[in-house]
Amino acid sequence: METVFGMPVGLVAGQAVLGLINGAFYAIMSLGLAIIFGMLRIVNFAHGAQFMLGAFVAWVILEYFGLGYAWALLIAPLTVGLTGVLMERVLLRHLYKLDHVYPLLLTFGIALLLEGAVRLKLGVSGQPYPNPMAGGVSLGITFFPWYRLWVIAVAIVICAGTWFVIEKTKLGSYLRAANENPALVRTFGINVPRMLMLTYGFGVALAGFSGVMAAPIYQVNPLMGSSLIIIVFAVVVIGGMGSIAGAVVAGFGLGLLEGLTKLFLPDLAGVVIFIVMILTLALRPHGLFGRNN
Repeated sequence: METVFGMPVGLVAGQAVLGLINGAFYAIMSLGLAIIFGMLRIVNFAHGAQFMLGAFVAWVILEYFGLGYAWALLIAPLTVGLTGVLMERVLLRHLYKLDHVYPLLLTFGIALLLEGAVRLKLGVSGQPYPNPMAGGVSLGITFFPWYRLWVIAVAIVICAGTWFVIEKTKLGSYLRAANENPALVRTFGINVPRMLMLTYGFGVALAGFSGVMAAPIYQVNPLMGSSLIIIVFAVVVIGGMGSIAGAVVAGFGLGLLEGLTKLFLPDLAGVVIFIVMILTLALRPHGLFGRNN
């Protein structure tokens, strides 16, 4: 039997796929955080709760309306995005000129409120969500479930598409300009406050979309986002605060690293991402793809 560092090839391949699945969620979540911070300069601590809210909406529309996974992929991100738009319009908009700590504390409080509200409905243990894709493919060395492979593929498409829109299109150039020089952008007749509101809504919609994809893998529970958000913040710091490419590359790369560490150095698996974060801050404080502004 072929081995890699003494481990069977099939075991290493399977663990790599598991790592990429986590990396897919890290990448999409980090992407949403990077967009919000890059455009609005807000550290959105509610991102984990909005991830959980996407999974919860998927469970609600299945349990009470009989609408399956395909509908959840459409309805849940829109619902979470609309709550984000309302949150930006009513609360966050008034804090832009204040210190960064104020929106951070506000979003932290909103996260606690969302988690508490869902806990009243689901309890602490949460509820399972059925797997929408049965079966898988065997490559001889290991077995890959279709759904988990689908999660990785969709995450790559979402991340690549978002990067292209922000970095290579006129809309993306307007978004970047609105962050750097809003007065200039207004001279072109663009409603900058509306653009920032929709940017925040899109960023949290990505979290909601990620939550729907996570529901069949990790059951829907009120704390599923709080256990993830600290890791995602570490990923954003490593990739570079506000860097779209950094969020995507660091998300997938660190997910893969974490997955392989569980196999070869299991005692370090829970802290390897934070070790990388410490090294990154020591050697390149602005992140791997960040810029020194």
